[in-house]
Order: sequence, then structure tokens, then C-alpha cells
Amino acid sequence: MTGSLLDIRGVTVDYVTDRGRHTAVRDVSLTVGPGRVTALVGESGSGKSTLGQAVLGLLPSAARVASGSIRLGDLELLGLSERRLRTLRGARIGLVPQDPTGSLNPVRTVGASIAETFRVHGDRDHAKIRRRVLELLERVGIDDPATRARQFPHELSGGMKQRVLIASAIALEPDLIVADEPTSALDVTVQKTVLDLIDNLRRESGTGVLLITHDLAVAADRADDVVVLRGGTVQETGRAADVLAHPTADYTRTLLADAPSLSSVVERRVPDATTARPLIEVEGLRREYARRGAEPFVAVDDVSFTVAAGTTHALVGESGSGKTTTGRAIAGFQRPTAGTVRVDGIDVTALSGRGLRDYRRTVQLVYQNPLASLDPRQRVGRAIEEPLRNFGLGDASARQQRVRHQLEQVALDPALASRYPAELSGGQRQRVAIARALVLDPRVVVLDEAVSALDVTVQAQILRLLARLQEELGLTYLFISHDLAVVRQIADTVSVLRRGRQVETGPVECVFSDPRSDDTRRLLAAIPGTAYNDETAHGAETEATR
Repeated sequence: MTGSLLDIRGVTVDYVTDRGRHTAVRDVSLTVGPGRVTALVGESGSGKSTLGQAVLGLLPSAARVASGSIRLGDLELLGLSERRLRTLRGARIGLVPQDPTGSLNPVRTVGASIAETFRVHGDRDHAKIRRRVLELLERVGIDDPATRARQFPHELSGGMKQRVLIASAIALEPDLIVADEPTSALDVTVQKTVLDLIDNLRRESGTGVLLITHDLAVAADRADDVVVLRGGTVQETGRAADVLAHPTADYTRTLLADAPSLSSVVERRVPDATTARPLIEVEGLRREYARRGAEPFVAVDDVSFTVAAGTTHALVGESGSGKTTTGRAIAGFQRPTAGTVRVDGIDVTALSGRGLRDYRRTVQLVYQNPLASLDPRQRVGRAIEEPLRNFGLGDASARQQRVRHQLEQVALDPALASRYPAELSGGQRQRVAIARALVLDPRVVVLDEAVSALDVTVQAQILRLLARLQEELGLTYLFISHDLAVVRQIADTVSVLRRGRQVETGPVECVFSDPRSDDTRRLLAAIPGTAYNDETAHGAETEATR
């Protein structure tokens, strides 16, 4: 047996479609050692997940490994029958996928989903399986395992569902875990908890981890070795500390510059948030939801802040902290139970009917997932034009001109107006969503996790676009995010929310450099890449004193 647990040599993967042959992965080599983490890093479409699927023998029918070798210890995986591969999955190779909601059967309890791993591999002792399921749930840090095992996926949070998937992946104590973007959909504190869990399991069991991620900051914190992919080819490889401290490839340097945790604050020329007049004024905001047979659920409780015209105010916090509820109240989509919201002097909470409809020209929303917020049957140009039609603005020719202008404003080719959303990349779709939000010339844009689903390079492009549009158009942003690294780049002021209550508010630099709340300190500590930045700063200080 070689010293490597996983040894990939010269692997090329082709997709054969009606449009011809496309090479997704070209001549890629990497190793994963026992008890070590190798991070496979790159933007969307770089071939990361394709390589992970090749290791697991789960490539789609249109794909094939054209050349190369994939060995698990002394066993060559390429060429094995599907029956043989099924005996290896779970037993020797575990998978932690990206989307916990889509990966768990919605009509089966989480306990039954984990138990299936044992049954697939021939275990029929129901009492033993039940004990192991409860032990696994406890091992991955899920409270009250007996109760949780009887629950369905929709009854668990995103972080708990991801822990369930990790429990399934380690059930049979595999030699290797393939973790494919395991935390990209989670807020930073849950992300840290999940990554800590994988780290602990690696140390305890000597399991090797192939960590697939678009985020170099995560790789900086967690990986021993890094392989950087672009367009299916390796750009750079080596020890994580060496690659991150002294990148040799231009693309790696771009990824480092674009990773919000590892880059400097974006310079913005906007009005001073402390002296410009308030455009948004929120005072004592409270939002309750009725519950049958129980006390109302309080989603937002006594939240107050102001936002100066032409600046960006961020709402940050974990999932369930009340960020989106607050944003929707400001946009006029939810009436608060108590408190007031004023935008440009208008009492939003008092509006109804025509007044509320007209107000929505003032405030527009951009959501996290543009593919879900854009009608898949509607061409891009039609989607951008729709708000103009709804408000009866302009004739057909004027509206077409406006659509063209909006596409150019967000740096898209006007020819894309004839495409459907599914024909665009994630970054292009988000630019379309921004163009649609701006077509009515709003004063305020509420950005609800608008960059969290994008890889770091596209995310950086959208952040730069938002900064440019704010400067050119004088826009005021309410930026909702769980990612404090991104907030540090784009926001002037910030409110930190926890379980519906505001625990801290003020200028970003003051809150970040001198946090007064334990909750804020915990969020800041969870930012990936923090340890890397600390070591880099220490190294720079050491060099300066020599």
C-alpha cells in the first residue's frame, strides 16, 4: 500500500452531448493522506465536483473518465463494476454533499435515513442499528438524539440537517470523506461548527478528507494541502500554507484577492454615514407570528436603527435572527406588530392600497437565489421590463430602450435579453435581478443574501458592481447577510441581530474592531480565514522588526 489514502493521477473527464465533446477535467493529479485534508479549490465550473463524482463512481451518464487512475489505497477504482462500487460507498468512502435539504428524503425520518446506510451494507440487526443511529447523532453534536431521530428533515435547521449527513457519511467509519461544498449554504457560526466536527472526526479516526470548496478562506483554515483548479486544469498545488502565503499562479492570486475574509476593505466614496441625513428610520420594530395553541412567535423584537442616504447598512446574524423579516418590513411586504418604519419621511407602517403600491417603486428587493426569483419561462428582457408594464410606464419602444440601458448598466450584453434565466450563469442571473430591481429608479435596494450563493470571484464582481451603482446613482442599500467578511467590504454601518433582538449597532469599523456583545465576538471569530490573517499579520510584523 502507498503512503497516500487517495491517489489521483492524470485524470481526464469528458462529457459527450449533442453539441459534441467537452472536457471538464484535464490531466488532474492529487493525493489525500490519512488524517489529512486536501482542499480542491476553484470557481463554479472549474471541475471540482466532477472530480469528486469520479472518485465516488457517481458521474452522470454523459460523462466518462477518458484517462488516468484513481486509487484508494492499493485498489484501483476506475473500471470497477457498479455493484463493487456500492460496497465501497459508505464503507470506505463517505460523502457529505452541499445541499442537506435536497439530499435527505423528505418523507423519511432522519433516523431512518441514517439507518439505511447500515441496511444497504447488509446489517439486519434492528436494535443494534437503532443504538448506532443514536450514537452517531450524539457524536455529531445533535441534542436529544432519540427525539431528533423521529423527526423529518423539514423539522431541523440547515446546520442540523448537515450534521445528519455527516452522521450518515461516518456511520461505517470510512477511510475517506468527500466533502463537496459542505458548508456553503450555512451561516458562519454553523459553518464553523460543521467544519470543526469534520476536523475532530479526522483527528479521532485518521480519516482523510477531500474538501471541495470555492472559498480559499475555508481552505486556509482547514486544509493541509491545496489544489487550485480553473477550467478543469490544475493551476497550482502544494502545502496550504505555502500556496496561500506565496501563490505562484495569477489565478490563485485573484482568488485570494476576491476572498472577502482574506482581502482588504473595499474603498467606497459615499456620504458619511454619521452626518448625512437619514433616509431610513426604524424605531422599536416588532413582528409576531400567531401560533395555534401557543404564545405568538416573536421574530423581531424592539429593533431600531437609521440609514443615511447613499450609504449601506448591514443586518447580520445567524439564520433565524430576524434579518429578512426586518428587511421585508422596510420594503412594505410585512406590516409590523409594533414600531415604525419611515423611508424618506414616509411612514411605511401606515400605508395601504394605492399608497403602498406606489411606495414599492421607492424600495426594491434582490433575493439570494435569482433562478428562483426569475420566471424560468420568461425571457430576460421581458423579466426586466415587467415592473415598467405593471406601473404603466412608457410605451413598448421606450420600455425596450430602458431594458437595454439596464443591461448595460449592470455590465451585461443587451443581446442577453432574448435568453432564458437557465441559459445564464449564476453571476449573470444575479446581475439581471439587480437590473430588474433598478428599472423603476428606486431610492433604496434591500439585498437579502444577494451574494451568498455565488463563488468568491463572481461574488467580488457583484460587490464591485453594487459599489459602482451606489456611487453613480446615489442608492441606499440595506444589505442582509450572515457573512461578516462581506459586510466588512461593503457596509458603512451594521446592526447585529440574534434571535430577533438587536445586540449591537454602529459604524462597521467600530463594531468590528471593538465589539461590545459576546454574540458579535462569536460571529467575528467564526469568519473563515481569520487564523490565516492573524498569522500573515504576525509574519509581516516579524519581517518589519528584523
